[in-house]
Amino acid sequence: MSKDDYEDMRKRYLAKLRETLQEDEAPELHSRQYEEFRSEYLPKPLSLYEKLCGASEKIFSIAPDAKKKEALQKAIDTCHLQVTPGGVTAFSLLAPILLILTGLFFFLGLPMILGTTGSFFLALYTAIVGMILVFPLQKIPFFLAASWRLKAGNQMVLCIFYIVTYMRHTSNLELAIDFAAEHLSAPLSLDMKKIIWDLATEKYESLKESLDTYLDGWRDTNSEFVESMHLIESSLVESSEERRIEALDKSLSVMLDETYEKMLHYAHNLKGPLTTLHMLGIILPILGLVILPLLVSFMPEARWYHIFALYNVTLPVLVYFLGKNILSTRPSSYGDADQITDQPKSNMKVTPFFLAFVVIGGFFLLGIIPLLTHAANDHWDLARGVDTEGKNCVFGFCAVDPWDKEQTAGASYWFNEYREVVMTEADGSERVIVAGPFGILATLFSLLIPLGLGLGIGWYHKLKTRGILEKRKQAKKLELEFASALFQLGNRLADGLPLEIAFSKVSAVLPDTVSGAFFQLVSTNITRQGLSVEDAIFHEKFGAVRQYPSNIIESSMKVLVESAKKGPLIASQAIINVSNYIKEMHRVDERLKDLMADVISSMKSQIKFLTPTIAGIVIGITSMITAILGKLGTKVAELGEQTGEAGGGVATGLLGSFSGGAVGTYWFQLIVGLYVVELVFVLSILVNGIENGPDKVAERASLGINMVKSTVTYILLAFVVILLFNFVAASIVQ
Repeated sequence: MSKDDYEDMRKRYLAKLRETLQEDEAPELHSRQYEEFRSEYLPKPLSLYEKLCGASEKIFSIAPDAKKKEALQKAIDTCHLQVTPGGVTAFSLLAPILLILTGLFFFLGLPMILGTTGSFFLALYTAIVGMILVFPLQKIPFFLAASWRLKAGNQMVLCIFYIVTYMRHTSNLELAIDFAAEHLSAPLSLDMKKIIWDLATEKYESLKESLDTYLDGWRDTNSEFVESMHLIESSLVESSEERRIEALDKSLSVMLDETYEKMLHYAHNLKGPLTTLHMLGIILPILGLVILPLLVSFMPEARWYHIFALYNVTLPVLVYFLGKNILSTRPSSYGDADQITDQPKSNMKVTPFFLAFVVIGGFFLLGIIPLLTHAANDHWDLARGVDTEGKNCVFGFCAVDPWDKEQTAGASYWFNEYREVVMTEADGSERVIVAGPFGILATLFSLLIPLGLGLGIGWYHKLKTRGILEKRKQAKKLELEFASALFQLGNRLADGLPLEIAFSKVSAVLPDTVSGAFFQLVSTNITRQGLSVEDAIFHEKFGAVRQYPSNIIESSMKVLVESAKKGPLIASQAIINVSNYIKEMHRVDERLKDLMADVISSMKSQIKFLTPTIAGIVIGITSMITAILGKLGTKVAELGEQTGEAGGGVATGLLGSFSGGAVGTYWFQLIVGLYVVELVFVLSILVNGIENGPDKVAERASLGINMVKSTVTYILLAFVVILLFNFVAASIVQ
């Protein structure tokens, strides 16, 4: 059969298959192993996203233009999603439409049915959010692909190293890729398995075709990885052994050097985007908080949910996406994040989630006490400086009816302090609403809600990394001296010693060191436990690498065990190459840390000190301004009553301006406190992503520390400043 006849038969078969299955494209074959591995790795939210896209495509089928469809399909293939470009487009339009219709119904339609006044602002805000949401929803596959590339990129140096190390003693690219797939962690291991399985399921006729198709997806973002893989491919056709080894070494050298150059440029170009993020996420919002009390005081129509929508929804989301955009440009680094995250058994009877739930829920219930007391009886409050003849008084605060002007005329400090605020309707008519709480004690109670949220989230992440960090510290100490220890082990193997004896010999000459303890543990497992070398290192219970969770150590031992199957001399050569690789990694990592030290330290200072400090001072200023304006409104009203009807008209006009606004200090502090917690959370993730890449353990450890310290700093400072500035306000208005 000629090639033309074969192609003609293939096309007719695919056309018949499409017609039978009623699909636009022929189904893509996957091995059962690949599907199982994919379903285990991809998180549940992505599976939900796939289902939503599939359902949306059935309800609202729309096809993007050819150029956009090609870009979407490329991103979908990169992150292994089971969706179509049409499904992504349909979901990006259908979800915002449903959101807009839901907002219109709940904020305008339902209140009209019930005969109450709806919120045009919330309806408009929902509509604007829905329209804006179209663009990020269309970009979800691109965000996922960027995240996938970031995680996979951090493993590429290790991937090239595995392939090169294997091919130094066995010149078989298919076996080398399979070796890398078995020893890498997800997501790059999924890509390597996909290359082999596409060949096994006959999607491609040769390994070169399958590999080249995969590399095309990295040509624009990681050209050094593509170049290194091509050098590895070229080693297969070299005429001499010397030239073959030279091509392999060159591929690893290209990967290391190019990655180093890209990280240098990334570190230099990082200051501009971070400055923009700092201004939009911290400086401008904080400056807005300073003038916001004056704005809401002269605009009684402004309510707390208006500020909440801006500060606790819009700004954190904006900061998060700006941060994600910065992380998406981060090139691959030198080491994969440690994947060993097994926690040691703890005697704690409660889970971290339960503890966080109790802390957040308990502090929340305490924080809403002012709202509950007002809802239970709006004619009850506590005030200081009132004349009640000594009845119902505790610590100078006496129970009063807040609407009894004669009884509360001399009140200086309140528990709740709700105020009547004049609101002007669209038709020019006026109505009076009750706004608050403005009281100093209610404001202090509101501090408990962000405190509980910060402590709950911080303690949750701290407990999730409990025990792991100590093991990591030991592993980091081992990494620092592991290169020289591996070099000595390689020399012992070069002398012809078996691997079992070489471990004990090296541990004997490295007393009182972490690497000596590691090799001694391997030797002990062999001699006393009767384990093989592989089990002595990787056993689930007794393995030495379980005590030192580091991918550098684990990958080095995997290379050693695999190369030892070819003999001690090949194992010696492989392990000495590993030693040189670790030394190079350590040298470059230290240089990169030095380059990014200024940026990282600046962001950490923002998280730990500047943001909570500025916000705490702003809350104190807000409390003082609101108290002064509220008292001025009362004084103006009294002046109007004393000066007669004409003066009363002027006073009534001024009363609306000096009412202190319809946003109680309680709500104002709550909004700012939650904003501080959200901002610290987002910036902690961003700093860890810049510094460590996609390292979940380091991210949780950072959140565990920053959330507790920053929240406590804000709460303590806000508590002191609120008390101090309220005393100042009370002395001013007397």
